[in-house]
Amino acid sequence: MFAKSFRVKSNVVMKGSDRRKLKADISAAFPSLSSDEITELVPNKEDFNVVKIYAHKGDTVTLYVGHKNPLFFEVDKQLYPTVYTLWRYPAALPTFRTWPPVLHKLIGGADLMLPGVVVPSSGLPDVKQGDACAVTLVNNKAPVAIGTAAVSSAEMQSVGMKGRGVCVLHTYMDHLWAFGEKSSPPTLPDAEGEADDVNGDKCVTDEQEEGEEDEEEEEEGEQSAVQKHQASEPVKDEACPAVVEQDKGEVEKSIEKGEEEQEDQKSPQEIMDALLWQCFLLALKSKVKKSELPLLTSTFLRNHMVSCCPSGKQLDIKKSSYKKLSKFLQVMQQQHSIIRVKELTKGVESIVEVDWKSPESACHLHTDIQNGNTSKFSFVPSMCVTCRLRFSVPEETGMEAIPLGETLYHPPEITTLYSVSARLQPLFQDASKRKGAALQAAEVRSIVTEYVKKNDLVDETNKNYVRIDPTLCDCLLEKSEYQEIETLKWDDLFSRTLGRMQECYQIAFPGQTALIKKGHIEPIDVSVASRGSNKKVTVIKNLEVYALDPSAVASALQHRVQASSVLQAVPGAKDKVLVQIQGNQIQQVGHLLLDHYGIPRKYIQGLDKAPKGGKKK
Repeated sequence: MFAKSFRVKSNVVMKGSDRRKLKADISAAFPSLSSDEITELVPNKEDFNVVKIYAHKGDTVTLYVGHKNPLFFEVDKQLYPTVYTLWRYPAALPTFRTWPPVLHKLIGGADLMLPGVVVPSSGLPDVKQGDACAVTLVNNKAPVAIGTAAVSSAEMQSVGMKGRGVCVLHTYMDHLWAFGEKSSPPTLPDAEGEADDVNGDKCVTDEQEEGEEDEEEEEEGEQSAVQKHQASEPVKDEACPAVVEQDKGEVEKSIEKGEEEQEDQKSPQEIMDALLWQCFLLALKSKVKKSELPLLTSTFLRNHMVSCCPSGKQLDIKKSSYKKLSKFLQVMQQQHSIIRVKELTKGVESIVEVDWKSPESACHLHTDIQNGNTSKFSFVPSMCVTCRLRFSVPEETGMEAIPLGETLYHPPEITTLYSVSARLQPLFQDASKRKGAALQAAEVRSIVTEYVKKNDLVDETNKNYVRIDPTLCDCLLEKSEYQEIETLKWDDLFSRTLGRMQECYQIAFPGQTALIKKGHIEPIDVSVASRGSNKKVTVIKNLEVYALDPSAVASALQHRVQASSVLQAVPGAKDKVLVQIQGNQIQQVGHLLLDHYGIPRKYIQGLDKAPKGGKKK
């Protein structure tokens, strides 16, 4: 639920009556928590906030935040603890154990499958379908995920531990965790986890392994190759530490030495082949869109593959073993079945089909990186193109991480400001605000209030009025009002001040320096126009102001409404493009801009022209 970023709707301090109700709800939902523990989580006097958010799929979620961390979240009137709460009280929920490698898949948004559950000697926890439960890792009781049981524990055993076990809602390192202090899980030793293996049997030593080899082979035969790899590593390294006696430092040194020797043995041709292969995969996943097919092979190389080449490297097919692009693409088509190339016109080849889910295109890359075999790469992607598992690249490797997939869009923060004009400069002189200084409305009110109090201008007979001195007269009054107005109400004083300042706005995109621009910010304009024989089209303008890519918006609308769209340059405006799509699609445009991109409604103009739904007569 929180694998992608969410949008905050409101954030308010919780009232005393609401705190008492929340404590009662926590006590009913988690009986193992004592009243003292609940009071420690939800204090009576310390700050405790209620945050309303919209998840990326549109779900409305309520967060209860205390001690700078989200402690509980409520979905569909059901209360769940976060990892921050369970790290303090790990026994609040029934738990399922799994192996550490599975955590990466859970963080990516996957559910916990039953083959990956480690069954202790005491058996599975007693849960019913839909009950809240937690997920821990072997050798550590600190929960790393929270979700609901997909089936009851009795059904899990009856189906032979196959299928879905826990529907995961929240994990360590997701966006809800990032909303807090971003601390790491504590180490809470799990005595039972240290003694048991996947099936609840005791660990064996080297001497016992030979006698029990046949039994292990039968048990492992029930697991897939991937599950055996995930299960065998933790058993040796964590569950039975006595089995592993080799010094890890020596192992790491030997691996590094082997990688260096392997790199030295590579020819420039092999290095260029690896670079060509990686740029090809990255270009398919991060650059090429389905709407662009068929795509000229020359355009694919020039505009997509070359742009995926890391800085400091140069992609040159002539230095590879393929020598020509056509030969390389032919290999990708015949041996790997990733693409399909066709000669649509004589002598000109185009890519007409791409298999983005092809295991050949991704698992080769994934396996190499996961096994630590990165010596042949000058860069690695940040995410596997098939399983979407993120890779972590150590800083000491010096390799560059290239992001894959669609970049998450975050709407800008827009703040209305007021610039000090030459006429009002005397009024702001005491506050050291010169001409052109941009201030928020609250700052303007504060400076004006301070000036009035400093010069003792509050009317003695009626404190709702301010006496006009020569400075206020010159700054705020018209010439015809000089002899007529001697006092002004406070509201009139502030409105006149703001009215004589030049309005501007500050726009700040995440990770970028905030920019201050004069005038009003242009809203995104959505309108319906007629083209040709009275055909309706929807036109969208000013997307660039909010750092929205018009081509990405057009592509998203195409998939939503199944209609053609075009991009056109705005006449008289430099570097501005409008999106035009067939039909009256204002309603779909509104859903896309409001729900998907998170643009506030006040910055979108024309949504009221959406067609009204109703019965046709």
